[in-house]
Amino acid sequence: MTEYIKHHSEEHAQLVQWRRDIHAHPETAYEEFRTSEIVADILTSLGLEVHRGLGGTGVVATLHGSLGAGESIGLRADMDALDLDELNTFAHCSTHQGKMHACGHDGHTTMLLGAAVMLAKNPHFKGTVHFIFQPAEENEAGAKAMIKDGLFERFPVKEVYGLHNWPALPAGEAAVHDGAVMAAFDTFDIKIVGAGGHGAMPHDTIDPVYTASLIINALQSVISRNLDPQKSGVISVTQINAGHAYNVIPEEVVFAGTTRSFCPQVRDLIESRMKDVVTNIAHAQGCKAEIVYTRRYPATINTPEEAAKCRAVLEQMPEISLLHLNPPASMGGEDFAFMLEQRPGAYIWLGNGSQEHTHNLHSPNYDFNDDVLPIGANFWVRLVQHLLSK
Repeated sequence: MTEYIKHHSEEHAQLVQWRRDIHAHPETAYEEFRTSEIVADILTSLGLEVHRGLGGTGVVATLHGSLGAGESIGLRADMDALDLDELNTFAHCSTHQGKMHACGHDGHTTMLLGAAVMLAKNPHFKGTVHFIFQPAEENEAGAKAMIKDGLFERFPVKEVYGLHNWPALPAGEAAVHDGAVMAAFDTFDIKIVGAGGHGAMPHDTIDPVYTASLIINALQSVISRNLDPQKSGVISVTQINAGHAYNVIPEEVVFAGTTRSFCPQVRDLIESRMKDVVTNIAHAQGCKAEIVYTRRYPATINTPEEAAKCRAVLEQMPEISLLHLNPPASMGGEDFAFMLEQRPGAYIWLGNGSQEHTHNLHSPNYDFNDDVLPIGANFWVRLVQHLLSK
């Protein structure tokens, strides 16, 4: 008979211990040495085939079902933390200044470990499960690095699945999308070069500050006047640096930011029109302009068939009180998108909110809700049973 993790059980207590230990020792992109070692040691103790070093610090563990050969699937969790000072004061807060698990990857890692524990105890399925523990989700494309290292060649899977905790949903709720879940994530760096001079004599200068202000305002016209209003896109300038004195117009201004989109045509439009706006306005003001537009993560797009499989599992889970179908997609980015470009699959949101857990992702006061650990682990177990039961 299949076992699941119950709240306040010994198994739950073990998950809490693992999660809080990982939280207290956060490691950022490609430096998850301690975390990956803990993950690999736990998986090895379960008797799984464990492979280390994919994408630098990634870990993949393989479990074969007791019912013989069959399909192979991948389950993915991210392990990295953020460059952020934690403001919490509880016993398991970060011991590494300037680093913090503010996105719940400590919980994601622990839930997948919990599923590995339960499935290793009772591998009553036909086929193979590859547990994928990924580094560097935050900005540094660890999924892409694992794929480049041969993830899907070494561990062929028919489908791949991921999840993310979602504080906007109460614990006990979940969300599944038939298509777009998270947006494409790109960045831009812009330099405007003029001719500096005295702030009291602007006619003797070519003012890059004024030119930059015109460009920053005009960039919003790409969204409001070039983009089909029935489609989504975001351009946000998030940094600007220029000058050091009250009475000096500087030689140059640099500013940077991010764009978000869902469909490839909108992504292309945003990049093309941004370059036109920056170049032409700078030229009209007598300045020189440089723009570097970097495509970071593609949009995270579920395949409908695999999303339906997640939906079927969640609808049957007693721990899930409400399932949201196709809520508005998030403009946040997620590098699980690289895996979904390679294989069919789905990425779900698992409610994480409660009266004690009200802070959003990336907040210095965020902490993963340990009550959700059994729910996530049990979802993975049930998904394996659903997909590999025949």
